[in-house]
Amino acid sequence: MDSASQTETPPGEPPSIFSNLLGIVIALMTLTLPMAAIAHFSSSQGLSPPASPLPPSGLER
Repeated sequence: MDSASQTETPPGEPPSIFSNLLGIVIALMTLTLPMAAIAHFSSSQGLSPPASPLPPSGLER
């Protein structure tokens, strides 16, 4: 093979800093966004406590 047909960077070179940072950002979003969505949508603001206990059924003596 001619040396002119080879790429400038060898195939075994480690990834760049930009790709490492992008991978870290994607990993952090993957871990935090589901937890934030669950915390947001499972808040107890829309739920009301039970009004009163059930009346006796008449089976107890």
